[in-house]
Amino acid sequence: LPGVLLLAGIGYAGKVLEHSLNAYAKAHHWTFPNIEYVLWSIIIGLLISNTLTIPKIFHAGIATYEFWLKIGIVLLGARFVLADVLKLGGISLALVVIEITLSLALMTALGRIFKLKPKLTSLLAMGSAICGVSAIIAAKGAIDADDEDASFAMAAILALGALALFTFPAIAHGLHMNDVSYGLWAGLGVDNTAEATAAGALYSDAAGKVAVLAKTTRNALIGFVVLGYAIYWAGRGQAQAIGNKAAFLWKKFPKFVLGFILMSLLVGFHTFSKPQVASLGNLSKWAFLLTFAGVGLRTNFREMSKQGLRPFIVGALGEVLIACLTLGLVVGANRIWGLGS
Repeated sequence: LPGVLLLAGIGYAGKVLEHSLNAYAKAHHWTFPNIEYVLWSIIIGLLISNTLTIPKIFHAGIATYEFWLKIGIVLLGARFVLADVLKLGGISLALVVIEITLSLALMTALGRIFKLKPKLTSLLAMGSAICGVSAIIAAKGAIDADDEDASFAMAAILALGALALFTFPAIAHGLHMNDVSYGLWAGLGVDNTAEATAAGALYSDAAGKVAVLAKTTRNALIGFVVLGYAIYWAGRGQAQAIGNKAAFLWKKFPKFVLGFILMSLLVGFHTFSKPQVASLGNLSKWAFLLTFAGVGLRTNFREMSKQGLRPFIVGALGEVLIACLTLGLVVGANRIWGLGS
């Protein structure tokens, strides 16, 4: 409870800051950029986590930010018409398959060039290709990776995810990307679901919705990729053999993806009235408010710096290349299909 209250307090403070600063700037005729609560919540969390020692009584509650993220994504399904999910989902799926293939190959090659441990390379590859820390945690046990390797991989992914929050929107504004194109890029190019959601929301509400859809499509494939790596390492005698593959896939499959689809189906069949759909959409924003506060609170740059340099170098090079490749994919898709037009 203390940690959840801290998340809510930081998120609400971000909301108050957004409204207060915008109102003050308007009253005094200032030219002030509209910085949304998403960024303020993350910044407040970053300041607390990197300048203060957070007591242990808050840790369990702060860790629930991923639960609120999943709740927010499920509720966000209410803001998608089924036709939009099918149309954009098809494009997203094609781009996701390409992104995953390129990311796995690229990270594996970089890991070998920099002579990282093979299982650390596998964890970095899965983290960058699928869903960041969640993929690393899911894969750690499946390939019998060391705790140290998992910590290195997670630290690299977390640090790079935090940087993406500031770089992706700035690049997109410079390129004058439309909401759909940017949302697809954020969903494809940012690893962690929380950071991808935040990066999309920082650009616009519409971009945030598309980023969640693209990222959810990536997340849905986590079980297949982890299964492939588990079979590979088991074949080399360095992981437990997989017995029931269907049960393994179901265990690794992110269940909130099904919730998102179900919510979209219910809205598509007019199960809810328009005011109820609006309320569900607003509830998703409140859930994300706690999520974004957690993104800032769990990002401690001092702790990450202790993990070593080489994983960060490999991760940084890989992420820059992946960001460029996915940007190229999205720009190409926009020219072919006219995304957002």
